[in-house]
Formats: sequence, structure tokens, C-alpha cells
Amino acid sequence: MTLQITDLAKRYGDSTVFANVTLEVAPGEFVAVVGESGVGKSTLLNCMAGLDHWDVGRVAHDGIDIGALDAEQRALWRRRQVGFVFQAFHVLPHLDVAQNVALPLMLLGERDTAARVAQMLDAVGLAGFGGRLPQELSGGQLQRVAIARALVHRPALLLADEPTGNLDPTTAAKVMDVLIAQTREHGASLVLVTHSEAAAARADRLLHLRADGIA
Repeated sequence: MTLQITDLAKRYGDSTVFANVTLEVAPGEFVAVVGESGVGKSTLLNCMAGLDHWDVGRVAHDGIDIGALDAEQRALWRRRQVGFVFQAFHVLPHLDVAQNVALPLMLLGERDTAARVAQMLDAVGLAGFGGRLPQELSGGQLQRVAIARALVHRPALLLADEPTGNLDPTTAAKVMDVLIAQTREHGASLVLVTHSEAAAARADRLLHLRADGIA
């Protein structure tokens, strides 16, 4: 399922965040996006996920024009096809770790989630943490919970906003191993926004976002 972005532009009032962004990401491909702070990297990811509106251009996934979907259709598409690793975790504090990771599966109507959740927690180095609450975890552990949740339903499009930003180098490398394995094994398209040179160096392509486009 190919992600296609064509001539995308985003403005806030009279200010242009970015313009002329054209990008195609094939299934199984890992693309890293870098750029100066404030250039709109996170906003671009949000547009790819249909979480933010854009002013000009087109975002399509597997031939589906995301901009043409209504809010309910976009939510259903995200639920089935997208895994998003947010920079701010967005882990639900009233659910334990296993429940947080299982949430995408539950939303898809799956009931027998324990084995898949345990597999993902083990993959991100959190085996045995399923019964803990988020407030009992460190920032780095919360990031790994967020990554496990994004991967558990095996999405076709994986979007990650600074997924290793709160991790030590050893854990960061292991997390990147998991993200890349998901991309390769399940044919997902991975788009990673990062300031980490080590993470960006592992991408199939490295792109620089500027106000006037991407290259």
C-alpha cells in the first residue's frame, strides 16, 4: 500500500508552514524526515495520518484520497491502516500497560489479544510490565509502550514522531530494530521524523523538509 503526497501545502493564517511537498513511500520502505525545528515535520506527519488539514495538495494511501474522506471515514481508515507513535506518548493513565497496548486491537473488535500484546511488550523490552500503570513507568518506558501500541495491529502505514527521543542509545537502537522489522516483515511504509542522526542513518531514504518543499 503506497503512500502518495502531491504538492502539499500547510498554512497557519498568513504564514506558510511548508509548501510543494511531494513524496511517495512504497510498502516496506523506511523514509526518515529531518529539518530545522519549527519547519513543520510533526505537522506533515499529522497530515499524512489525516489528523490535520492541509490547504493545497493531496494525500493518498493505497489509492484512497484521504482528504476526500469525512471524519468518520478517516477515523476508520486510521484504525485499520495507521500506527502512530506520538512524541508525547498519549498513553491513557487509567489503563495498565497491557490495556494500552491492546487498545488498537480492541477497537478493531478483536478479543483474544493477550498473546499479541505479550509479544509486542517483549519486542520493546517490557516483558512483565503489562500489569503496571503508566505513572509507575519512566519516560523511556512510556515511549516503548506507545511504540508497542502503534505496532500491535500490524499497520500498513507507520508514522513515528521522534520515537527514540527519550531513550538511551542502547534502547533506542533496539526500538529502531522493532520499527524496521515491522516495516520489512509486514510490508508497512515507515515515515520517521527525527533529530537523531543514528536513527536517520538507518533509513532507506533521508529527506530534508524545508518551507519550500522536501528533498
